[in-house]
Amino acid sequence: MEGSEPGIPDIKNIIFDFGGVIINIHHERVENAFKAIGVKDFERLFNQASQSDLFQKLEKGEIIEQEFRDEIRDITGLNINDEDLDHTWNQIIGEYPPHRIDLLKNLRSNYRLFLLSNTNSIHFRYYISMFQDQFGFAFESLFDGAYWSFQFGMRKPDPDPYLHLLKQENLQPGETLFIDDSVQNIHAARKLNILALHLNDQQDISTLFKNALLIPELVKSMI
Repeated sequence: MEGSEPGIPDIKNIIFDFGGVIINIHHERVENAFKAIGVKDFERLFNQASQSDLFQKLEKGEIIEQEFRDEIRDITGLNINDEDLDHTWNQIIGEYPPHRIDLLKNLRSNYRLFLLSNTNSIHFRYYISMFQDQFGFAFESLFDGAYWSFQFGMRKPDPDPYLHLLKQENLQPGETLFIDDSVQNIHAARKLNILALHLNDQQDISTLFKNALLIPELVKSMI
């Protein structure tokens, strides 16, 4: 960070999480969508899929989409086609607030920007296409590097995805800030000496910056 005060880390790189940080996520909406197609006990569905690591396997690319869909149909007992199932599952994806996209554009003049996201190929196709339609350019062009869990087989909060990104991009942990809305992912980054900031439900990434620079008081709070 240009002109850092004495004792404040010189942050040169920022790694962003995606869901809940850049794009909005709607857990209640996806629950209602599944109820609308006949899943009356969504919590059981979610818990059973979680216990079988179904979501994690899809997010790490360890199973193909069809295996995921078949398992969801088996858990729910519903006879639903692939297209309708994907549409229902994608209801968790919310909106891209334009001011966040403007912020990322402006930050490029002061920092190297990266993305590190746990996600799956079904959601990925949906929100990448949605971004292109809304803004008219490729989402990944906002970053110096975008790392999606299903593409490289690693998932937060395991240390491997952080270490992989640092190595691939030749980043120093002490010069790198990681922003995520999940506390467990923040703890994992800090164990690797990466500066990390937890974005809570009442915060927006735009509140962390002024004139496309990190607010010094926030950086001080992370030391």
